[in-house]
Amino acid sequence: MDRGYVDYARLHRFERNKAFFIVRAKKNLTFRRRYSAQADKATGVLCDQTIMLTSYYPARDYPSALRRIRYFDSEQNRRFVFLTNNFELPALTIADLYRSRWRVELFFKWIKQHLRIKTFYGTDENAVKTQIWIAVTTYLLVAIMKKELGLEQSMYEILQILSITILHKMPVLQAFADFKRIENNNRPAKQLILFEI
Repeated sequence: MDRGYVDYARLHRFERNKAFFIVRAKKNLTFRRRYSAQADKATGVLCDQTIMLTSYYPARDYPSALRRIRYFDSEQNRRFVFLTNNFELPALTIADLYRSRWRVELFFKWIKQHLRIKTFYGTDENAVKTQIWIAVTTYLLVAIMKKELGLEQSMYEILQILSITILHKMPVLQAFADFKRIENNNRPAKQLILFEI
């Protein structure tokens, strides 16, 4: 998570629920170093420390030890400071996981746009996974159908047509042929005159 999401009470709930997090540290972070591990500076990892928060509210909200990793990204020519509760993964893996977070955000954006999942019908893990897998399977079947049948419509249009004709008993190609005929009939042959003089 980015620095805007640093909420130590919430991060401590993650810790208590046996989940791990990686978050960028704020610039005004105050802490006490308990231990420094060896850091391979050639990989971009500048330091790998075990710390305790010292400011009143952060220390109250997150009383456990944290891992602080300073990393230099040579591609962006920027320094990053990460906080995590994971002490087992190598420091470079933590930095790579943070770098991958944008791909995760793009994946969820793709899910919202293409799979048309606006809300989840269930909140437990099985319900969410089931809904995502059903949506992915449907999308892939439609993509295969588009390729096999050589349909010109976009995936969005195909899904719209299928949602409208789902309860009609007709061959699939007929639904798309009817749609093409309606689309062609709606186009005016020439520009209409709005006002006649």
